[in-house]
Amino acid sequence: MAKSPIKSPPKKPASKAAAKREATDVANWKRSDGIKAPLLSAKVLNSPDPHALDQTRDNILEVAIGREVRNFRNQLGINISELAEAAGISLGMLSKIENGMTSPSLTTLQALARALSVPVSSFFRRYEERRSVSFVKAGEGLAIERRGTRSGHQYHLLGYNGDQNSRLVVEPYMITLTSESDVFPLFQHPGMEFLYMLEGSVVYRHAEKRYTMLPGDSLFFDADAPHGPEQMVTLPIRFLSIICYVREND
Repeated sequence: MAKSPIKSPPKKPASKAAAKREATDVANWKRSDGIKAPLLSAKVLNSPDPHALDQTRDNILEVAIGREVRNFRNQLGINISELAEAAGISLGMLSKIENGMTSPSLTTLQALARALSVPVSSFFRRYEERRSVSFVKAGEGLAIERRGTRSGHQYHLLGYNGDQNSRLVVEPYMITLTSESDVFPLFQHPGMEFLYMLEGSVVYRHAEKRYTMLPGDSLFFDADAPHGPEQMVTLPIRFLSIICYVREND
């Protein structure tokens, strides 16, 4: 008896959303001159939105309490089972508390506070912590004296984080170069720096490479290498400079 041919398993139909995306991409490609970026992979298309509300942030009370309980437990060097036994609550309940999945009663918080030897109020410190914000109206950035100021470079600080407990420092500047500005010796400092060109054009040097920057161009680099404007091509020149570095311990 002849064997029936082996049939390949049917392909899993694509989701309606994926099919619609593919149809749109094909239509756009047909309308273009045939030059188009490759279709995005499913991994990229399904990646989380970085601007979406993060439901695991400290602004949710249950999550803030859970993180503090876990932090105090880790500081004592005990595991979750040992803390549950010391506080007289179930392991499952403590696991839910640490993961922000339940709202513990005041009695439970008091038991955890006694077991961890901390005040009950310490569980709420991250939730009540003030979040810094800096708003600067157009043209009102704080003028800053920096090395380039003496050469006619104008620095306006656009924001400042006054939290001295934060190790990460971010300094956004608006830098303006005019006909009164001189090309200044190269800068060099710890951290990373991001430039975004707004007006004019400049040849900017980083280490041994040079980049002609026009409005809309950006440059992101390791600021520990020598860098700075080497040739001012079209004046006036304005660009945004964001410097980020780790604060050294005092």
